[in-house]
Amino acid sequence: MDRARADRARADRAKADRAEGTDTRRRAALAVLGAAGVTTVLAATGAAPAHGAGAAAPAHGAGTAAPVPDAAPRAGRRAGPRPPAAWFGAELRRIPTTRKVVALTFNAAWDESGVDVVLAELRRRKLPATFFPTGSFARAHPAAVRAMAAAHGLGNHSYSHPYFDDLDTSERQDEVRRADAAIREASGAEPLPFFRFPYSQTTDESVADVNDLGYAVVEFTTDTNGYLGPEGGMTVDRVVRRAVDALAPGAVLQMHVGSTGDGVVLDALALPRIIDAAQAAGYGITDLRGFLTDAGEADDAPD
Repeated sequence: MDRARADRARADRAKADRAEGTDTRRRAALAVLGAAGVTTVLAATGAAPAHGAGAAAPAHGAGTAAPVPDAAPRAGRRAGPRPPAAWFGAELRRIPTTRKVVALTFNAAWDESGVDVVLAELRRRKLPATFFPTGSFARAHPAAVRAMAAAHGLGNHSYSHPYFDDLDTSERQDEVRRADAAIREASGAEPLPFFRFPYSQTTDESVADVNDLGYAVVEFTTDTNGYLGPEGGMTVDRVVRRAVDALAPGAVLQMHVGSTGDGVVLDALALPRIIDAAQAAGYGITDLRGFLTDAGEADDAPD
């Protein structure tokens, strides 16, 4: 993403914040469905195994209508781990917990320049993270996605990284389904029922469209802006400062594993210092997979 696209994303976000009206009835219904353990065949996926093993069930293909949610399980519906009910009906920008924990998340939409460095650092420290690849990234870099899935959870970041505000419901859901299929094929693992919008461009309607497929929307407390790179005015020091300034119970940090084309992945370079600073401040690194619940269990996230 270049600087102009980043500016547009911020402008779109401001426009969404100013938009009047909310689809409260629809979102309330989604929360009730979440509480009842409702999932679709596509998105009732649960956490990827710790070492990425296990074949995934086939996803709906592009253009296939999503099952209509209901409160009672139907034949063929898989009951797997799901997000807490409170995570439906709105975008999540901070984990609802009082514990001093922070979640490390990485988007993967361009090149894989920083993947090996990030995974090596996490492995060295035995720490978890969640990766949000796009479907097109998974198609282009399957080995990188398999490496992510070997020890970490994989979310869904759309197939082609479009502006969701420019799409209708059918197109949005097609983006989610196509990404799910590509990530499954590349990783050989079960994607998590977590979705992150391209450019963080969320609206009430688009969140509801994603929730309808069984995905909770996990955005972020702060983006380190490392993706802007040196040409965008960022440095390792500035990346670390943005992360440290956002530390709070349940904070979700967004970073990226790719570069803007210059081959410099500031988030990968800053990761050791970000982890050191968080731990020095008394924060643990939490795994989003640990907040999933089995159908019938309590829906409250651990605190």
